[in-house]
Amino acid sequence: MTETPDPDLIIRVAAKGDGVTSDGRHVAFSAPLDRLNDEGGLIKGPHHVDAPCQHFQSCGGCSLQQLDAESYIQFLTDRVAYALEGQGLQAELMHPPQISQPKTRIRASLRAAKLGDQFKLGFSGAGSHRIIDLKQCEIMVPEMFDLLAPLRTFLKNASRRKHDMNIEMTLVDQGIDLLISNYEPEGLEQREALSDFAKANGLARLSVDGGYGPETQWEPEPVTVTLNGTAVNFPHSGFLQPTHDGQKVLIAAMLEAVGDAKLIADLFAGLGTFTFALGADKKVYAAEGARDAIGSLKLAANHSTRQIFCEHRDLFRRPLSVEELNRFDAVILDPPRAGAREQILQLAQSDVAKICYISCNPASFARDAKQLCDAGYKLEQVWPVGQFLWSTHVEIVSSFTR
Repeated sequence: MTETPDPDLIIRVAAKGDGVTSDGRHVAFSAPLDRLNDEGGLIKGPHHVDAPCQHFQSCGGCSLQQLDAESYIQFLTDRVAYALEGQGLQAELMHPPQISQPKTRIRASLRAAKLGDQFKLGFSGAGSHRIIDLKQCEIMVPEMFDLLAPLRTFLKNASRRKHDMNIEMTLVDQGIDLLISNYEPEGLEQREALSDFAKANGLARLSVDGGYGPETQWEPEPVTVTLNGTAVNFPHSGFLQPTHDGQKVLIAAMLEAVGDAKLIADLFAGLGTFTFALGADKKVYAAEGARDAIGSLKLAANHSTRQIFCEHRDLFRRPLSVEELNRFDAVILDPPRAGAREQILQLAQSDVAKICYISCNPASFARDAKQLCDAGYKLEQVWPVGQFLWSTHVEIVSSFTR
């Protein structure tokens, strides 16, 4: 005789972060083994912990701070496994997720606006356009969070009412790179004030964008990011992995996936996070569609002793053909969230022995993985990586072989 499941018991956390009862109801901010009481309230179970941040549930930056480590690890594992199962796939080896620590995020996008006499600077509210005026943040590196107070004071005097600004902060080799969008200084006095603010707060670079592209106001020396010992010029709004420790995990998994391959293609190469991590004995072809990124990569490659050939190439419109791919022993690809459908169609027909697919979207990854597996590739290993701590996002490194 089978036991009837408790309909009020939270049994898992769904892909968007809601707890799900055994009878299919979704409950926000709940954890596995929580229970609903007769009034619809939540009775906390053994996996429900106190959130470390005062803004939890109102701020959209973190949505899973109520989960203990065990249930958060299970959630990230399930996110990847269920996506693969939906395509009828299963990896031969699924590694336990590697999760970044608190206060290690090196890039952040925030909003700022003056509303009446109030000025707010922070992340967007959960499921809304409200701005949460950050007084605490458990994900950003301390250097970035410490900049918020003086930045709030400065922007309050420079902003216009109900005029949202977007703030991008990135930790680079020289300090913090700050870009303020939807803002244009009016006159020499405001421009000088920007430079004074940047100097007083030790910024690596301060730029503004009034709608015509970023304009640098302060940059005492060229801004760079160091990738495996190689200094690479960092363009405005350049893409970096969100944490240093997460980046190391991604690179270690990638190196295991490509193994002893000597001739390697790095597709959607960005600034060269994976290109420069490959050994000096490797020959690397790096392709990237963003002109600023490939320009920085190429300049850095030209100043190194590495054998790296760079190409500015839109891999969505002009993917590498089967004939081009067959020259390589291994292919690395790290596409945007939409995946790499066009390039995967060519890879599936190729003879490339090893493919390392890095993804930030389980759904598009599983779709592309099925295309490869249907063509005879074997999904050997999957490494889930939780760089966006306490969020539903998970990154994936995977290895396919012929």
